[in-house]
Amino acid sequence: MNTLAARPVEGGITAPRGFRAAGVFCGIKAKGLDLALIVSDTRAAAAGVFTVNRAQAAPVILSRRQLAASSGHATAVVVNSGCANACTGSDGMEHAEAMAARTATAVGCGLSDVLVASTGVIGVKLDMAKVSCGIQTAAAALAVDGGGDAARAIMTTDPFPKEASVEITTDAGTFRVGGMAKGSGMIEPNMATMLGFVTTDAAVAPALLLRALKAVADDTFNAITVDGECSTNDCVFALANGASGVGLGEGDYAVLVEAMRQVCEPLAVGIVRGGEGATKLVTVRVTGAASDDDARRAARAIANSPLVKTAIHGGDPNWGRLVAVAGRSGSDFVLDAAAVRIGPVELFSAGTPYDERAPQAAEYLKGNNLVVAVDMGTGGAGTSQMWTCDLSAEYVRINADYRT
Repeated sequence: MNTLAARPVEGGITAPRGFRAAGVFCGIKAKGLDLALIVSDTRAAAAGVFTVNRAQAAPVILSRRQLAASSGHATAVVVNSGCANACTGSDGMEHAEAMAARTATAVGCGLSDVLVASTGVIGVKLDMAKVSCGIQTAAAALAVDGGGDAARAIMTTDPFPKEASVEITTDAGTFRVGGMAKGSGMIEPNMATMLGFVTTDAAVAPALLLRALKAVADDTFNAITVDGECSTNDCVFALANGASGVGLGEGDYAVLVEAMRQVCEPLAVGIVRGGEGATKLVTVRVTGAASDDDARRAARAIANSPLVKTAIHGGDPNWGRLVAVAGRSGSDFVLDAAAVRIGPVELFSAGTPYDERAPQAAEYLKGNNLVVAVDMGTGGAGTSQMWTCDLSAEYVRINADYRT
């Protein structure tokens, strides 16, 4: 299977055949949907990537355990928003386990076939009476068109839901990939996003699905940052149920990765576009690095720099900040051969500044979809791309008042 054609389709997480979802209000949040359920009609291969934060929430610990116990399979994913169930001690683990058990009963699957995710305030215990009621309500509401409600139910400070789905046509047939994600603040995942979920109706072995998910996450969810903060709850799950009749094996690995990337990239970019207080989406491109790892390190440093992000927010074409960050990133950097562009405007190259071009760059920065580029000047072939956003006073307001 060597050819692939992709076209966008509606439906998000339930666009692939054999998946149903629901999003309901159960009272964890003061208003709005706050509990989501995703169910495959048949037991699916499953994979997960998780936060590298050592302060891991109970749902992360439990879901790792569940995937090991099921040998990489799952039937259902239950997600609540409004409470992270993180740093809540033995009660937190009991509550995560209870969410899995009650979901298994509600949808009629094995206990180890339920994955659990939570997002919201750290250090607050779940109200299990509300959660249990929500699980029952969501199970009764499962529908093939329930993906939109599920995407809204996992939101916290997100300004909009994030969904994507595509239909992939290959030499062996047609299958679909769908997904949804949430995240707006505390975003620099180092594995995934705050929460992300991907489904496909192709048949994929668990080990191959995990390998593909890790590869896709590295170039999408691991290539975004809002504020450089790695959460306690970050995870991305992928489920493959085979309902399309198309099987993807080792020889189809590149097709699987590209199909998943078609969904995960817009979800990841959507997280940054909807970053807390964000007014501008910024693509950071690094070239001319000694290696891809060096390029990635420099791109991450630039994307996380408060000085760069505030300058972009204010429309200030301060190329010196980009040079300074690239130079202190820990990657090889040759100043006399380096170059900086803001959009189409080259402001510095080969040791020479072009400040007379600053007005053109300032005009470009009035837009809300921007590109900044740095050539590291080493002559190497290393490249990388990351997505970030500007840093505004609104970000400070949101996070100063998050609990109060």
